[in-house]
Formats: sequence, C-alpha cells, structure tokens
Amino acid sequence: MSSNKDTFDMSDLGSSLPAAAAALSAEDRAGLVNALKNKLQSLAGQHTDILETLPPSVRKRVEVLREIQGQHDELEEKYFEEKAALEAKYQKLYEPLYTKRYDIVNGVTEVEGVKNEDAPDQEGDKATEEKGVPDFWLTAMKTNEVLSEEITERDEGALKYLKDIKWCRIDKPKGFKLEFFFDPNPYFKNSVLSKIYHMIDEDNEPILEKAIGTEIEWYPGKSLTQKLLKKKPRKGSKNAKPMTKTEDCPSFFNFFSPPQVPDDDDDIDDDTAEELQSQMEQDYDIGSTIRDKIIPHAVSWFTGEAVQGDEFEDLEDDDDDDVDENDDDDDEEEEEDGEDDDDDDDDDEEEEDKGRKKPSAGSKV
Repeated sequence: MSSNKDTFDMSDLGSSLPAAAAALSAEDRAGLVNALKNKLQSLAGQHTDILETLPPSVRKRVEVLREIQGQHDELEEKYFEEKAALEAKYQKLYEPLYTKRYDIVNGVTEVEGVKNEDAPDQEGDKATEEKGVPDFWLTAMKTNEVLSEEITERDEGALKYLKDIKWCRIDKPKGFKLEFFFDPNPYFKNSVLSKIYHMIDEDNEPILEKAIGTEIEWYPGKSLTQKLLKKKPRKGSKNAKPMTKTEDCPSFFNFFSPPQVPDDDDDIDDDTAEELQSQMEQDYDIGSTIRDKIIPHAVSWFTGEAVQGDEFEDLEDDDDDDVDENDDDDDEEEEEDGEDDDDDDDDDEEEEDKGRKKPSAGSKV
C-alpha cells in the first residue's frame, strides 16, 4: 500500500489480502477487493474520492489550486491576528472616553455651564436636580430590542443602581468578559457582576464553548430570579401557617446563570441538546449585543438614536426576504391563474350541460 495520505494505490489491495483469501474464487476475491476499496475510500474522505475520479491533468491543476488555497489560508490567519491586535489597540484608545462618560453619567464631574443654569432662582432654595444622568444604563438597555425582552418591571429597580458596563478580551482561555458595576443597593451584596464567554476557534470562526456568570448574593427576600409563592392551609388543617415555596421566574439577572453543557454528551437526548443549543445561542446574542452595541454606543441607545440604525438594518434584511417572497407569490399566482382557467373551462362546460347550475363556492370567477 502507498503511504501517501491523499492517494491510495488500489492495485496493492490484491497482494495485501490475507493468505486465507487465496482460497477464494477469482470472482469472490474480486468482490472482496472491491468491498475493501469502497470501505477505504469512504474512510479517506470525500475530497480523495473526488480526486480519484479526475483525469490526471485536471487532478494536477486541483493540486496547484490547493497550494494556492493554502497560501490564502496563511494570509487569512495573519489577517485575524492583525485584526485582533488592531481591536486591542483601539480598545485602549476608547478607554479615556469611557472614563469621561462614566464621570458625567455618575455625577463625578460636571459639564460646563450646568451650574449656572441650574442655580436656585430664589435665595434659600435647594437645588433638587439629581447628579449625573439618572437611569442611564437602564434606559439604554431597555431601548435595545434584544435586551428589552429580558428586562422585567421587577428588574428595573435593581438596574437603576447600574453605574457602568465594561468588557475586555481574554486570552487564556480565549473569549471575552463583561463586567457590570453597581452602586450599593437593597437587592444584592455584589458590587460587580461579571459574565465570561469561553470561545474556541473552528476554521477561524469563534464558537461558544461555555459561559460562566457571577453567583449573585441576594439579600433575604430580594431575589429577582425567584418568586415566593404562598398557599393557604386547607380548612381544618392542624397547621394554620400558609405553605410557601420558591419558583424560578423571568429576569434579566438570569443572564448570570447561563445554560451549562453536561460533561458527558451521552447524558442528553436530541431534543434536549437542540433546546440547550438554542439557549446558548440566545445567551451569546445577549452578551454580544451588550459588548458590540450597548457599551460602545450607550449614549445613542439612551437617546433612542441607535434604534433607527438598527431599524434600517432590519429593513434591508426584510426587503431581501420580501423579494424572495414576492417571487414565490408570483409563481403561485401564475399557477393559480392556470387553475382558474381550467376551472372556468369546466364551469362553461357544466353551464352548457346544466344552465341552472352555479359555480361552486371555492371557484374564482
């Protein structure tokens, strides 16, 4: 047999058969050789099958094309490396701007002209103007369609204490981390809630491996991810106290308890695996939306200007879909017109035979 991994000399199979095969008839032996050929070809991979069917001259051209593809892949790998370095460079350049934004939003510094404009009109009046920009991050997040579906009315009270969101790239393991900074609040003890996404590269495409969130230290009775249910005791029951139990409920803060992939994939069936994949995709969609849209363009989301940009993107996608749908509708209408003509012909024939008979309710006249 040939040792080349991409080519295989099928003629070697006959001489490589075990001695026991020599006792077989020529026909059976040929069948055994063909069976082994088919098996080995399937194991060698589809690209080998295709190359085996090509004429020598075409095969040679394809081999050269594969070399060109290899050169392209090397350049593409360098592109991704330089892209990551460029992103890291500009991430550092953004930081001073994010710091200025933080200071204004949280009232650490004041912008020029505000003090004079907001001075008390009458002597002795106390300015009631709140510092900074109240509910800045809550408003920005609620304006985004993806995040607004995750934020409940109960969540809003806690998210009013959110004073900043940051993200950074991590290398070991590869991925990124989101950090949510909170002022002291009556809901939980944590000052920072984080979410880490571990990614793996598959053909230079990032694939989510798993996500890890901070365990929230809720104050007693303040958990927003669970609700307390009370059940009145039955009449005549010796226990007069109502029964209580907790139940999971929708909340943005479930974001910090992401779906987990079992260590052994054999433990889950296909339906469970499909549901888990859907949950992980939704979780990553939320995280990437915060990283790519909310953090860099928070002011535009706060004012609502960013919504228009998103709507235009959606409209472009919808237009593409509409074109496809219209083409399908035209084809369907043509088919229906053809059916209508047939129906009309049938109706005319029927009317000739029975002048008093009317078209059926389903016919188009």
